[in-house]
Amino acid sequence: MLPDRVHTFGQWLLAKYGERVHKIALDAGFTCPNRDGSKGIGGCTFCNNNSFSPNDRQSAPLAEQLESGRRGIDRCTRARKYLAYFQAYTNTYADVQSLRVLYDQALAVEGMIGLSVGTRPDCVAPAVLDLLAEYRDQGMEVWLELGLQSAFDESLEKVNRGHGLKEYIQTTVAARKRGIPVCTHLIIGLPGERGWHARETLDIVLDIGSDGLKLHPLHVVKGTQLANQWRHGEYQPLAQEDYVDIAADLIERTPWDVLYHRITGTAPAKLLLAPVWCSRKWPVVNAIVAELRRRGTRQGSKLAPYEPIREEHACIA
Repeated sequence: MLPDRVHTFGQWLLAKYGERVHKIALDAGFTCPNRDGSKGIGGCTFCNNNSFSPNDRQSAPLAEQLESGRRGIDRCTRARKYLAYFQAYTNTYADVQSLRVLYDQALAVEGMIGLSVGTRPDCVAPAVLDLLAEYRDQGMEVWLELGLQSAFDESLEKVNRGHGLKEYIQTTVAARKRGIPVCTHLIIGLPGERGWHARETLDIVLDIGSDGLKLHPLHVVKGTQLANQWRHGEYQPLAQEDYVDIAADLIERTPWDVLYHRITGTAPAKLLLAPVWCSRKWPVVNAIVAELRRRGTRQGSKLAPYEPIREEHACIA
């Protein structure tokens, strides 16, 4: 079973709250500085946010999305506690008062215990961190989810990310100083990267300090620059067995007290171009568990020797 091998966010929430807690994924109508011209246009080469928005909720009012999410969870699991997951695009990319209105609206829903806010590390102003810390001080469960993807700036440049490792370090250190836990998103299989890139990225992230991790295989979806590169033979996605092998390596190198919020990712079949195996979650999860079982390992079994953060990774928060 997955919880025997990996310390999952879901199991951690169950232990903390005594019952199941489910995320309600939301699209609050944000954009991104890498799309509106502030940092760039066109966004990341792999990004079509429709692939992250469940049940075509993008145009629905927030209240409707919240109610729809509750109904869906009730039908499936009858869970009564929720986290509002502000997922699509950059969910701190607005003035603080506008953010407060949106976050307060979500937190007012019956059974809502907190927020999980997905964003870019270059779009989290000190005032936003203060707002999130305020919710934490009120007893809310609050997580800041930062899309780093890779610790290699050259890889981030290839996918037109618009920020580098420096911004991630600054935001992570500042958030954790305020008591806000950080969940770091990492993509396995970026153009030009191999398994050692993923392992080095993980080591750097752990050195900096992260409370949670999300692993995603890079998949090709319609309406992206990556799709054009794939059609022209300029990008070859990972095979499932290669992803499973790398994911198992990373899990083995991660301390048990770091929570895995996700160990793979999927895209809707109507948008997914490649690889086909990214259309289904559980076969990949089961394959990762089987690989860890085959190795006789679990999360934290092969921690890398501690090394101080390299001078070029140091920062002043």
